[in-house]
Amino acid sequence: FYGVLFIIAFLDSVVPIVPSEFTVIAGGVAAGAGELLDNRILALSLVIVFGALGAYAGDSMAYWLGNRSDQLVRRWFFRGERGDQRLISTGEQIRKRGGLLLITARFIPGGRTAMTFSCGLTGQPFLSWFTRWDILATTLWASYAGILGFLIADAVSDTSQALWIAFGLALTITFAVEGVRWWLERRRDRRIA
Repeated sequence: FYGVLFIIAFLDSVVPIVPSEFTVIAGGVAAGAGELLDNRILALSLVIVFGALGAYAGDSMAYWLGNRSDQLVRRWFFRGERGDQRLISTGEQIRKRGGLLLITARFIPGGRTAMTFSCGLTGQPFLSWFTRWDILATTLWASYAGILGFLIADAVSDTSQALWIAFGLALTITFAVEGVRWWLERRRDRRIA
């Protein structure tokens, strides 16, 4: 299970159609139900470690793809002076908002891929900046998802019911975060206008 968890978390960071949150949550539920190991805390710890490592490896791949496809992306999406300005602005936003932007993006499906790719595209320092913040982001993300599943499995005796509750709660949290982000952005845009 742990290898599958790593692979799905890796793929989700590069191709954001693979549901890694649900896989980590399912791992947390299985750990909480005692279905992975007799030691439930060790099982949960392994779910978090393998989820975070897979996500970090995938984020690093997305960063690398962004960094290596610089000329191709510039040619297709950032043409001319206006495109150059957009790319410069993106890099400045990443530098200005820094790691908090990377952490927040990790919790937004698809946002993590766009953000990590953009970090590579805009040339953010890999070891001194990206790695440090991304390890924190992936650890927080895997901990949130794994612990959520674990706690629900602990509270609900039926494993399949615990999975449904955990998935529903995760979707609700995702939509709530996205709704708040949308509302804050809209509010900011009104102030600017």
